[in-house]
Amino acid sequence: MIVALDALEGSPHPARSKQLAINDESREIRRMRLDKWRVVYLVLEERPVILAIRKRPPYNYEDLKDLIEE
Repeated sequence: MIVALDALEGSPHPARSKQLAINDESREIRRMRLDKWRVVYLVLEERPVILAIRKRPPYNYEDLKDLIEE
């Protein structure tokens, strides 16, 4: 998992990541699935800022709004 997280630094848009559909289009929030984990991150100036690493299932993004506000 650490290798995949380090790789985000050089490429915050890997093929296995997806942009999340949220109401705030001014921010690019993405998620990446790593085995049994979900990494949720914000892309700022082409650099990733990890918001959360959560075990899946059943991570359903209920805390996403709070994470973005922090």
